[in-house]
Amino acid sequence: MNEILERLAAHRLVPVVVIDDASHADALAQALVDGGLPVAEVTFRTAAAADAIRAIAARGDVLVGAGTVLTPKQVDDAVAAGASYVVSPGTSRAVVERCQEHGILALPGAVTATEVQAALELGLTTVKFFPAGTSGGAKAVAALAAPFGDVGFVPTGGIGPGNLAEYLALPSVRAVGGSWMVPRDLIRGGDLDAVRDLTAEAVSLVAHP
Repeated sequence: MNEILERLAAHRLVPVVVIDDASHADALAQALVDGGLPVAEVTFRTAAAADAIRAIAARGDVLVGAGTVLTPKQVDDAVAAGASYVVSPGTSRAVVERCQEHGILALPGAVTATEVQAALELGLTTVKFFPAGTSGGAKAVAALAAPFGDVGFVPTGGIGPGNLAEYLALPSVRAVGGSWMVPRDLIRGGDLDAVRDLTAEAVSLVAHP
């Protein structure tokens, strides 16, 4: 297993972060560290994403990746900023191949057998199951895992404290992505103590489901 993937799997949770102002990145990273979850997937949904990744990566104590990566150019930007992995909502050959050129872990989205096979043909062993909540949830992951026994899944979308355990109970699930512990409005408002507390609660759910 890829070393970065091993680290993600060890934490079991990947906070999916939307940052509107890169000046909040360092404080957010500290809140995640203090909450016991030094991992972040910073989505390319805002103009601040690359600078936020750069600020978090510079700390050296948070495993930071780029999310919502749609183009090879965004892969280049993410790698230049210091991202350790790249997550996409769907499976794009161009994006995956650019990640491979950079030697960086790609986690493309896949929710059908055809999409999983496409990822396998690109040499991948783990995919993002997205959007999980509207694509059949944990039962769908379990069903896909049956014919694809060696494939790992990182379900994301519509997951929270109420259904987290369903996903983590599946052997094929490497980690789960979620944004409930990093609400965009709390980050924007600078209430990082609340983010720290939500993160700590999320970590406790993984330790004691």
